[in-house]
Amino acid sequence: MSNVRIYPAVGKWVVRANGSVIGESTRALELLQRDYPFVIYFPREDIASAVLDASDRPFICDDRGTGVHFHVSSPEGVIQNAAYSLTDPTPEAAELREYLAFDAGKVTVERV
Repeated sequence: MSNVRIYPAVGKWVVRANGSVIGESTRALELLQRDYPFVIYFPREDIASAVLDASDRPFICDDRGTGVHFHVSSPEGVIQNAAYSLTDPTPEAAELREYLAFDAGKVTVERV
């Protein structure tokens, strides 16, 4: 059985950085991986690209592949390494290549 399962995320999802909406989508994907909490992935075009700044910190996951982190700008300042994107996904995570996920401890991701 695969350690990665991807489903359409039901409803409309929003991501906020310090209270400011930086993206929303009805086309988000939900990732379930092992016993971890689910992660919502947003299509890149549904996130305000002006708030993202590439980080030097790589993203590495045995189950999902490798990618890059992004700092997220908000009116209150920059949130370090708050988003990530897979640039070289594993075959089972290939569907997530053009998507962004966010660190739920640093920004708010919720269904509205």
